[in-house]
Amino acid sequence: MVPLYRLSLHQIKTKRKIIYETDKKLIKCLRLDTGSHGLRGKQRKMEVVALNKADFLKKVYNYEANPNDWKFEGSRPAIVDFYATWCGPCKVMHPILEELSKEYSGKVDIYQIDVDKEQDLAAAFGIRSIPTLLMIPMKEEPRIMQGAMPKDQLKKAIDEFLLKQNNEAKQ
Repeated sequence: MVPLYRLSLHQIKTKRKIIYETDKKLIKCLRLDTGSHGLRGKQRKMEVVALNKADFLKKVYNYEANPNDWKFEGSRPAIVDFYATWCGPCKVMHPILEELSKEYSGKVDIYQIDVDKEQDLAAAFGIRSIPTLLMIPMKEEPRIMQGAMPKDQLKKAIDEFLLKQNNEAKQ
């Protein structure tokens, strides 16, 4: 690669134009891949949602108002992933959770909480190891699963624990 100070003004302008056009095409491709347009009338797939303490208290469990009684605030079962950006196993889990959020869109909510940013939440649930998943069914007490898991094991936990009540109600 030639340093910019060795290029003529014309060469620099040409390189900038190529870079700009390449960036424009890349952004357009990203828009197509992420579905930012062209999906009128179609339902968009769910994604993993990052939560802070205030969102957690509203969407999952208000442990400040109900410290002794578990009262789930959500409208469908949920998974809360306690993770850190520097954690290797957490990085492995993220794409799996993204896939599961799309597969179970409308059936299960999947949230993530960065334990470095939300230390109060991590302490409230006694999170000492990451990744830790809080599995929250609609009518039962939540369960905690620790460590990175393969997708098939997570699907089994979702089907047999989180969605068990829905499946039993249909039968």
